[in-house]
Amino acid sequence: MFRKILQPFYTTYAVTTFMIGLIINFPFFLVISIGNNIAARRTIYTIIRYWARSWLWMTGMPLTISGSKPPKRRYVIVSNHISYLDTVVLFPGLPGYFRALGKKEFSKVPVMGFLYRQIVIMVDRSSEHSRAKSMKLMWRVLKNESDILIFPEGTFNETGRPLKEFYSGAFRLALVTQTPILPVIFPDTVNRWHYSAWWKIWPGRNRAIYLDPIPVDGMTMDNLAELKQRVYDVMEAALVKYTEPK
Repeated sequence: MFRKILQPFYTTYAVTTFMIGLIINFPFFLVISIGNNIAARRTIYTIIRYWARSWLWMTGMPLTISGSKPPKRRYVIVSNHISYLDTVVLFPGLPGYFRALGKKEFSKVPVMGFLYRQIVIMVDRSSEHSRAKSMKLMWRVLKNESDILIFPEGTFNETGRPLKEFYSGAFRLALVTQTPILPVIFPDTVNRWHYSAWWKIWPGRNRAIYLDPIPVDGMTMDNLAELKQRVYDVMEAALVKYTEPK
């Protein structure tokens, strides 16, 4: 009853402070994006990182990081996806600058869509051409720019299980480029902002937990299913271990 009464007020506060932050930062994003280069994207990433960390603190959803920080090199980062909040905690939660693979449809959202287009590698999953194009772009980004983040579940996990079945894209990319996979889990975001409704926001802790990097040295596409299952098993076990009982 207590939560039901207070949740609309807290949600209003959380959404309002987020929008104020967006309005304040948007002119900077607009000017910086003119460069349309790696330096511009890194600058936008840095602003979002500090903004996200500040907003999480202001709204009573502070983020802590645990697990060993991975050795400095390029990674294909994979994470669970179960909350609207995932796209916020990624920026202060991941070890460094990254670009994410995301759905092209979201780029049409007013204001946020503009920011999305600056930092996300977009893909239309229904188009084979778009998928192939995004794979080539991710290969170039890994080689010349940054880590790549992919949600291997593709969309929100609404199954009731720790994870949905994985798509193969992240693992194909890792094998083709011989780039290790870094699994990261966010076990608390579903309790902060539930996927069932945009207004179900509630304060509490958030954790980003780094799991051990998984090397792919010497592996080929023949090992795709094996690699995907190995990463799935590691992430599933960690989610079971760290998820708070309801």
